[in-house]
Amino acid sequence: MKRTVTLSCVIWTLLAAAAVCAQTGAPRAARPDAPAAAQPPAHGGKIESSYDGFARETRVALRRMGVTCEDVRGRRGALKGVCVSLQASLHCPGMQLDYVRGATLRLTFETKDWDSRHPAGERDLTAVADGETLRLGRMRLASQDVGEGWLAEDAKETLEVFVPYEAFLKLARASSVEMSVGKTAFPLREKNLAALRDMSARVNAPPREGAER
Repeated sequence: MKRTVTLSCVIWTLLAAAAVCAQTGAPRAARPDAPAAAQPPAHGGKIESSYDGFARETRVALRRMGVTCEDVRGRRGALKGVCVSLQASLHCPGMQLDYVRGATLRLTFETKDWDSRHPAGERDLTAVADGETLRLGRMRLASQDVGEGWLAEDAKETLEVFVPYEAFLKLARASSVEMSVGKTAFPLREKNLAALRDMSARVNAPPREGAER
């Protein structure tokens, strides 16, 4: 009799344990009022964070992403066959993300018309962010290439400029941005602005006190 009772207790204990395990491992239904999981911004750009031991800084960098091949304008109207792409990086001294020293903006122009290149005196970068004009300084020539082959006509030039973090934030937070380099003007797309906002969200640095508003 004792063996029967003991065996019954063991069986009921095992069944109860199995039921608890099954409830624990089963997926729980989502609560109706539970917040949805945050989705990554759908801008299509690739952003990387890395530490540069040579420069002794942490960089949050947006790899090259397209801007436009259609809405590029010159002083005489639309420019055909000119494509613009954007790169950007935030520079944080040391191994931290709480202070941003500034940002580098890079613009690459690809064209079949060599006259569309930007000579040294026509590399001033200006941006109009939600109606506010930002004069971001004179860009320097980072690289200049031509297409492959003896008869290559394609020209590619990359210009860059270092800007204050506050200026970068104004670009990132704007709903519309029109940029111009010398005689060339073009708008940033929403995906470009979303990528800049994504970059700013990856650091903890607020705008510095006393910064220009």
